[in-house]
Amino acid sequence: MANLRFGIILDPIGAIDIDKDTTFVLMLEAQKRGHELHYMEMGDLFIRDSVPHAAARPLQVKRGKPHFSLQGGAVCPLDWFDVVLMRKDPPFDLQYYFMTHLLSLVDPRRCLVVNDPHGLREATEKLYALNFPGIIPPSIVTNNVARLKAFMDEQGGEMIVKPLEGCGGHGVFYLNLKDRNLNAVLELVTLDGKIPVMGQRYLPEIRRGDKRVIVLNGEPIGALLRVPTENENRANLHVGGSSVKGEITPRDREICRTLAEPFKKLGLYFVGLDVIGDYVTEVNVTSPTCIQEIDALDGVRLEAQVVDFIEKKASKLER
Repeated sequence: MANLRFGIILDPIGAIDIDKDTTFVLMLEAQKRGHELHYMEMGDLFIRDSVPHAAARPLQVKRGKPHFSLQGGAVCPLDWFDVVLMRKDPPFDLQYYFMTHLLSLVDPRRCLVVNDPHGLREATEKLYALNFPGIIPPSIVTNNVARLKAFMDEQGGEMIVKPLEGCGGHGVFYLNLKDRNLNAVLELVTLDGKIPVMGQRYLPEIRRGDKRVIVLNGEPIGALLRVPTENENRANLHVGGSSVKGEITPRDREICRTLAEPFKKLGLYFVGLDVIGDYVTEVNVTSPTCIQEIDALDGVRLEAQVVDFIEKKASKLER
């Protein structure tokens, strides 16, 4: 495989946790194979005469301190790169939305963008799963407090409510009809009925874990259970959830078969599904994580499979 030029759009690289960050091991793997790495933040991207450009800096990474080194960069068209990895963490805010439009101007015949910017816009992480009612729990999206309470009553008096633009478990509440704070919480999360939120049936299987299933080109390649602490309903690792070896079950494969073709049509090559029990609760497309945790528990190197896939796709580019 000829050496590729990778453009990596990332949050500030000095702040990443090299023992947990998925992008870090993807960069390590690409670098080990002789590919060039070039670092960008979203503010480094711009459009001139309908051509997307970036002020990019050559990057090297290592497990150590410091974990990266940057050289003086230069401005170049984005299609100078063979591959652009859009690995900016959520939330999907207005700046991120505009960046997907900028990336849509990249010529796909000359440069592979992962994930495809059209797919990033279409598959918002809370709402996209609503297209597949057979694999998600009963859900409602509304800004109406009375409607949320009626939905919760229909679900047996319990509900999870979450903001549509949130990430990492931020703003996610477990609610029940006996909670004296119920009205106050619903007023808070909807800004007194001004913004919609998502309500979903509470799934008691969360006590056994929220499974992250890593999906590559429509196929599940690894899984991790994130188990919440006794006094927490959220299983996200950064709020105290613990990592436990996960299994890809027949139900997980059924879910992936349902999603495989829609993912491929949108160019969603690298995805993280959140699965509780038999249901998908979120589809993570912006910056899926947990590869390092799965590697450690399963004795695998999922990053190698991801870079294999990228190399294969990039080999078909017109250069």
